[in-house]
Amino acid sequence: MKKLIPALVLSTSLLGTTVSAAPPEHSNFKKRYIPVQLLGVNDFHGQLDVYRTVGGRQVGGAEYLAAYLKKYQAEAKKNTLMVEVGDAVGASAPTSALLQDEPTIEFLNELGFDVGTVGNHEFDEGVEEMMRLIYGGEHEVTGTFEGANFPITVANVMDKETGEHILPPYVIKKVNGMPIGFIGVVTTETPDIVVASAVEGIEFTDEVKAINRAAAELKEKGVQSIVVLAHNPVSSAQDGSNPTGDVAEFANQVDDEIDVIYGAHNHGYANTTVDNKLIVQSYANGTAFSDVDLLIDPKTKDIVQKKAEIVTTYHEGIEPDTEVKEMVDSYKETVAPLVNEVIGQAADSLTRNQDDSGESSLGNFTADSQRIAMGTDFAFMNPGGIRADIDAGSITWGEAYTTFPFGNNLVSMELTGEQIKRVLEQQWSGSYPRMLQVSGLHYTWDKNAQNSERIVKITDLEGNPVNPDQTYTVTVNSFLSTGGDGFTVLKEGKNLLNGPVDLDALVEYIKGFNEPIKAPALDRIDVQ
Repeated sequence: MKKLIPALVLSTSLLGTTVSAAPPEHSNFKKRYIPVQLLGVNDFHGQLDVYRTVGGRQVGGAEYLAAYLKKYQAEAKKNTLMVEVGDAVGASAPTSALLQDEPTIEFLNELGFDVGTVGNHEFDEGVEEMMRLIYGGEHEVTGTFEGANFPITVANVMDKETGEHILPPYVIKKVNGMPIGFIGVVTTETPDIVVASAVEGIEFTDEVKAINRAAAELKEKGVQSIVVLAHNPVSSAQDGSNPTGDVAEFANQVDDEIDVIYGAHNHGYANTTVDNKLIVQSYANGTAFSDVDLLIDPKTKDIVQKKAEIVTTYHEGIEPDTEVKEMVDSYKETVAPLVNEVIGQAADSLTRNQDDSGESSLGNFTADSQRIAMGTDFAFMNPGGIRADIDAGSITWGEAYTTFPFGNNLVSMELTGEQIKRVLEQQWSGSYPRMLQVSGLHYTWDKNAQNSERIVKITDLEGNPVNPDQTYTVTVNSFLSTGGDGFTVLKEGKNLLNGPVDLDALVEYIKGFNEPIKAPALDRIDVQ
């Protein structure tokens, strides 16, 4: 574990014109503000070569995101800083993930990002690997890597042994002599949504307390313009109404010297104001970015005006950035032999879209692959581990990887029927329902139940009731087996056996079909 790294104070060469302040006695002094533009992205998830469709139009892809950011920077005629709000890597497309997500960091370096924070996915492979991506180092697969050339801040992650921050709690950037403080935080739910071993030895502390401590230190240093990069959920209506989520709650509790709070994590839209704090989030996966425009009073060094726009990265009307496209093409060429292998055919699209009961066709399909791979009675799959749909037509290894990018091992265990019911009840124990995808059983739940007794009945494949006192074999992934996503009952499992990586089980399952795969029926979960 690295020792405490002092908060950084960095000067940056910025694009745009310099606004000179008139002498204090000049009557227009207070009107001569310094404009600053913040261009922000969140939850990019290494989607370098992945396009999506919004309103029938293609969006996303590193070369298009780069083109937009460079265009906005060039047209600004004012100072620009680029910020990223965590989950830049993790759950990544193969083009990034197979190269240890180094391509994504190189992409952010190429664009000249100025500051970032960590999300929960930066911890997927543990703190040591996260630090290697930030500071550089050796990896047995990729060799030497130089790391990020911009600072990363997080104020609420501490080394349990030393009590010190594992990364700087804040970063100060100077714009025409005006200091702007950036404080990073990450959701305290992180230990529940990554493998336990990945966050061993570190502690995630209360976000609001950490923000306020960092803000106090910044003010002591004379910093009056403060921005928070929070990898925490937030959303609002398009007109800014109905702000909800952690960040909206933070706004009323954090220091009033804080002017802007970025949200992330739930891949949503936010452009709103709470307690005079501007709050933004720009979806995810490079499909959009935020343009935050500020005015700073050079006399008080405070932000006196702020507004934001969330910009969708539509392909129409803009040419992709040539340099970034060449970078991405080189990464794609490196991984192409594996990624392009055709492993099967799909007659129907297999999607993550859940019906009213919480069931999806791809969820059923992946749960089946895991139960069959381990030869158990039942299988449970967490929906957050399924990251992409499988389209009709040829299925490539790369598509399967994009669906299951985490590399979790399968684990079989023994649970009683009573424990299985408690596992299913835990789907509603978190801040929002996490509906497990199931194989080998059928159950009904009551949407009107107001307590922990939502599960009405559970039966096996033959329609036999699951006996509370009987022992059954169950397959889950290694993330769930350690209580991930709040399914702590799974930690009670007996006679655990490790199996293949979930991706390998899925690939072998797909290869076993002699005809195009049809989407499984949605008939395993009922809601009443």
